[in-house]
Amino acid sequence: MPMKDKNKGLDNFPALHLENQFCFSLYSLSRRVIQSYTPLLKPLDLTYPQYLVLLVLWQQLENETNTISVSKLTKELKLDTGTVTPLLKRMESKGLLSRTRSKKDERIVMVELLAKGLSLREQAKKIPQSLLCQSTVEPQKVMALREQLQQMLALLN
Repeated sequence: MPMKDKNKGLDNFPALHLENQFCFSLYSLSRRVIQSYTPLLKPLDLTYPQYLVLLVLWQQLENETNTISVSKLTKELKLDTGTVTPLLKRMESKGLLSRTRSKKDERIVMVELLAKGLSLREQAKKIPQSLLCQSTVEPQKVMALREQLQQMLALLN
């Protein structure tokens, strides 16, 4: 499709208005959703990024392992090592996980879920449902949006 046809109908669309920016809508929604998690995570003494790390570690349990390499963790979280490392250090100081060098290759750092991190899993199970209950948006619409965002992310990757 020629570029002119692709942009048809956008002539009167003020491209540099904040409210017309897709990225701003996504950013605002993301911030609002993350803020909604704060009161639910407070009793667990977790921040939203720490919760995400634990979600990945808890999911590892389904594969019958409680360890994951930092590189795989960063890939799952779509974050860089410079962001994840300080996060892991704070979680390690809380006793939620441990970091050790791989015995096979010392360049690889392994993250292991500890008992305290595992114990939070049961309490955290109610968080997604609590979040949906707080929302006035129908669960089907939330799930449809999640699917659309995942599809868009896959296209951008």
